[in-house]
Amino acid sequence: MLTLQTELEGQIASFGVVSNCIRELGYHLGGNWDYHKGCFDHMLCREEGETIYIRIPFIVTEGELDDHDASIKFGTPYIIKHVVHVGLDRDESSLLDATGFSQFQQPIDTDGTIIDKNRWIHAGEVAVENLVDCMHAQQLLKSS
Repeated sequence: MLTLQTELEGQIASFGVVSNCIRELGYHLGGNWDYHKGCFDHMLCREEGETIYIRIPFIVTEGELDDHDASIKFGTPYIIKHVVHVGLDRDESSLLDATGFSQFQQPIDTDGTIIDKNRWIHAGEVAVENLVDCMHAQQLLKSS
């Protein structure tokens, strides 16, 4: 995991309005959200079984996450790498995968070693900068 130092950390915005910029830039709401916290994920690169993401965590400061008017405060963005097995599984779950009962594999490593750290830090900073620019253009950010 690589943490990023950006101007987004500590900024507050309306969840419903921010979601427009998030979708426009290819981010999505991460799967481990609840009504009081969550994260936005964006794929930076996928090669074979390795995927590098930028993750932007946030907490809900007013309301609940499913509320368009909920206020969220951004945490420190970071880069992570997931590594999954590529190819056919040779275990008892293979039939389930082939028949569609088991749609997704678990990552072999959810926090894989990131090679060329400077490259991915720069890519993450650019991705966050694009998000901040989108939100500034729509006047969505408020300092905490």
